Amino acid sequence: MKSGMDDDTLMTRTAQGEEEAFRLLVLRWEKDVLAFLIHMLGSVEEAEDLVQDTFVQVYRQAGRYRREGLFKSWLFRIAGNQARSVLRRRKILRWVPWDRTTHEVPAADPGPLAHLEQAQAAAGLRSAVAQLPPRQREALVLHRFQGMKYREVATAMETTVPGVESLIQRAMATLKARLGPAAASGRGERK
Repeated sequence: MKSGMDDDTLMTRTAQGEEEAFRLLVLRWEKDVLAFLIHMLGSVEEAEDLVQDTFVQVYRQAGRYRREGLFKSWLFRIAGNQARSVLRRRKILRWVPWDRTTHEVPAADPGPLAHLEQAQAAAGLRSAVAQLPPRQREALVLHRFQGMKYREVATAMETTVPGVESLIQRAMATLKARLGPAAASGRGERK
């Protein structure tokens, strides 16, 4: 089977019982879903379990999926629902970011002092984001860390684009107040 098929086609084939199509969807999306769930739960072990649960739901709901080109949003809505269920059961809302800089080796080693400063800044950011309300945190994680556009975040969170804009603006204002303007800036917005 061609792995270059779009997600909607793979979902249609999954609904028809093609296991290879489902396997390709899992291979294509499992790392992104895992990173999102780690952000939301703060536990790699719980996140790995929920990745499996998320894809079980995708498989079970394949027959009800509507081909609208919004598979990514639909998938992350399922993953988000799974994460919120765990958080409600725990009644502890915490967040641990998936910091790509800690998982990628830089080209040139800047030295121990720069590493210490970077670690302190990352810890401050983690702490500030962990204190955000859950919906603000989810919108921020989906947009900034998963690279989803506002429209995709709105679909995943079952809200409106202005609602997402508001959640992200409030989250960024809170981060800016806690960390200062330089820490809350970052890459440009992708609406």
